[in-house]
Amino acid sequence: MTMNKDTLYVKRKRPTDMLLLAAIYVSATLAVALLLGIILYVFVKGIRTVNWAFLTTVTSARKQTTGIAGNLLNTLYIIVITLLIATPIGVGSAIYLNEYAKPGRLVSIIEFTTETLSGIPSIIFGLFGMIFFGETLGFGYSLLTGSFTLTLMVLPLITRNTQEALRTVPDSYRTGALGMGSTKWHMIRTILLPSSMPGIVTGIILALGRIVGESAALLFTAGSDYKLPKFTGVFGDNLAKLAHKAMESGGTLTIELYLQMQKGQYDNAFGIGCVLIIIVLILNLLTKLAANKLRRE
Repeated sequence: MTMNKDTLYVKRKRPTDMLLLAAIYVSATLAVALLLGIILYVFVKGIRTVNWAFLTTVTSARKQTTGIAGNLLNTLYIIVITLLIATPIGVGSAIYLNEYAKPGRLVSIIEFTTETLSGIPSIIFGLFGMIFFGETLGFGYSLLTGSFTLTLMVLPLITRNTQEALRTVPDSYRTGALGMGSTKWHMIRTILLPSSMPGIVTGIILALGRIVGESAALLFTAGSDYKLPKFTGVFGDNLAKLAHKAMESGGTLTIELYLQMQKGQYDNAFGIGCVLIIIVLILNLLTKLAANKLRRE
C-alpha cells in the first residue's frame, strides 16, 4: 500500500492536533469548574441568610430587622431603565453603522470611539455622571442619574456585539431579499435581526451583567439609600410613588454588599451575593426565552 504526501502530512500533524484538542478540553473544564466553584461557594455561604424576611424588609435598628427589599427594588429600577434606553440606541446604532453608513473615516472614528468607551474605568463614568447628569442637568443623586451613567457604559457592549452579529449574516440573504422586491428596512426587520438575534442577546446579557455588578459608578450617581416607598391603598398613588422613586437616591444590591463588607457583616454580604447570582441567572434565562420567541416570530 502506498501513501501520498498528504496522508503522511496528516499523520505527522495528528499528535499535535490531539494535544491541542486536549488543551482545549482542559481549559474548558477549568473554566466551568471555576465558575461552578464560585457559585457554589457563594451559595453555601449565603443561602442560610436568605429568607422571606431578608427579601421583603429593610434594615432598621428600631425594628431590629435586616433586609434588602429596598436595594432589590433599586437594582430592578436600574436594570429596567438602563436597558430600555441602551438597547434601542445600541441596536439602532449598530444597524446604521453596518447597513446604512458608507465605510470611511467617519465610521472608523465612531467604531474607535465605542471601543475606547468600553475600556474606560467605571469610576470615570461615575465622575462624569455625577457632574453632568447630577449637577448640570439637576437630577442629583438619583436612580435616574445612575441609569443614564450606566447607559453610557453598556452602549459599546450592545453596539459592538450587534455589529458583529449582523456581519455574520451572509450577504446572500440581503441580496436575495432585495432582489425579490423587499425594502431595506423590511429586509433588516424580518431577516437580518432574527438571524443575528443570538449575537444581540449576547450583548444584552453582557450589558446586564455589567449593570447588576456595577458599584463604583453608582456610588457617585445613585447613592446608597435603601428605603422603600410608603405605599397606600390607592393604586394611582402607588404608581406615582413608584415613578417618583426614579428621582430619589437608591443603593443597589452591589452597593449594599460593599457597605455590609465594610461593616464586617459577612453573612449578610454573602446573602446579597447569593441573591445577585439568582437574579442574573433568572434575567439571562428570560432574555434568551424572549429572544427565541422573537426569532420564531
